[in-house]
Amino acid sequence: MTHEMTADPAAMTTPSAASTAAPPAPGEAAAREGGLERGLTQRQLTMIGIGGAIGTGLFMGSGIAVGYAGPGVLLSYIIAAAIALVVMYSLSEMAVASPTAGSFGTYAEQYVSPLAGFVVRYTYWATMVILIGSEAVAIGHYMEYWFPGLPIWLSTAGFGLAVLWVNTRAVGNFGTVEYWLSAIKVAAILAFILFGLASIFGVGVPATGFGNYLVDGGPLPFGFAGVWMAVLIALFSFFGIEMIAVAAGEAEDPQRSVPRAMRTMLIRLVLFYILSIGIIIAIVPWTTSGAKLVEQSPFVKVFASFGFTAAAHVMNFVVLSAALSAMNSSLYMASRMIFSLARAGHVPATFGRLSPRGVPVRAALLSSAGVLIAALVALASPNAFQYLVGIALFGGLFTWIAILFTHLRFRAQRVGEPHLPVRAPCFPVLQLAALAVLLAVLVTMAFDTEFWNIAVIVGLPWLLFVAGVYATRRKLGFGAS
Repeated sequence: MTHEMTADPAAMTTPSAASTAAPPAPGEAAAREGGLERGLTQRQLTMIGIGGAIGTGLFMGSGIAVGYAGPGVLLSYIIAAAIALVVMYSLSEMAVASPTAGSFGTYAEQYVSPLAGFVVRYTYWATMVILIGSEAVAIGHYMEYWFPGLPIWLSTAGFGLAVLWVNTRAVGNFGTVEYWLSAIKVAAILAFILFGLASIFGVGVPATGFGNYLVDGGPLPFGFAGVWMAVLIALFSFFGIEMIAVAAGEAEDPQRSVPRAMRTMLIRLVLFYILSIGIIIAIVPWTTSGAKLVEQSPFVKVFASFGFTAAAHVMNFVVLSAALSAMNSSLYMASRMIFSLARAGHVPATFGRLSPRGVPVRAALLSSAGVLIAALVALASPNAFQYLVGIALFGGLFTWIAILFTHLRFRAQRVGEPHLPVRAPCFPVLQLAALAVLLAVLVTMAFDTEFWNIAVIVGLPWLLFVAGVYATRRKLGFGAS
């Protein structure tokens, strides 16, 4: 193997040739994005999905959600989980039919239009970059628990370099690191659930019961409006389930491992989120565990409220590991999107080259820009975490909307073809319902002047900018038509 690999010449297109090319057929896209090492097992795929979805959204963002809805936050997470389930089935069906590193971006190019594929991949890449930044800022807050006064930007930079190093190793090594980082937080969540249930029902300690669900305004202190606002955070918490579909391009047996990994991962996520948050509200009054400006994980607050200083330190280590895991998987996703764009001729070909280990190292280096962005935002504003989450939330919502719409087109263009191994149930009713909810969330964000309108203020111009770049490249004879 040479020092750097490129795609098969037959599968590559030059910028000028791509300008007149039709959208690639399903098999052509997989060939175009070939060369990546297929070294991820089913259990690693599952943990990659968990690693992306259990991070800041649960350990930090759940505090914001509780602040909006109080105990009603449980209903918010049930709504978000239902939407995530629909997206998971739609994406799984397409991923099994055509496992590629570009995943839903490539499917949008195939079944909607080259413009759609261009915008989806660039937007998702930018979203992952921002997510890397939001996790990095969260790590800075976690480090402040041990080292008060430690600059957030310093923690951000140090841990960012460590995550970048992991993503330049062979994909099997990445999968191993992600597996164990995810295993740490899964074990910690299970231990937290057991501890919480024992505390609630009085096993070995005085029972706390569920009285805190009825204080300070009762189960729905802000009505359904509060529940609906918390849905924003709950949806953000489930972003990451799509990582399994992207990793399918490097899975050992995507036809079997992808649908299994998606099913088991989503079940675990629902149980972890709902049980964990339900326990937090039962043990600590929601007015204490929830806050719209979060500076500390509500999980740490639970242990600190009992005076368990050592346990609080352990949980702080766990939530830090969770943020590292989410940073790690987000950088993986971002690098694969840039790799896919490079192989499609939309960014310089150098980002589509692979190292001897079959890893797009240069794409990973470019995508690590999120760490720098996070450090700059952290220096500029005390609300850095909320702003980064808001911008990333727009990108995540847009991605899920694109997945559902692409799936509608996917089915329309494959009428009469052989039955697929995975098939989304109740099509298209659930897809259309999920699209309606996601669009309603975007409208809600646009009219929220406290935090979330920043997402629309930044997101809509971004979409127009990317579409303009595409149109300009097409006019000049570059990129896909």
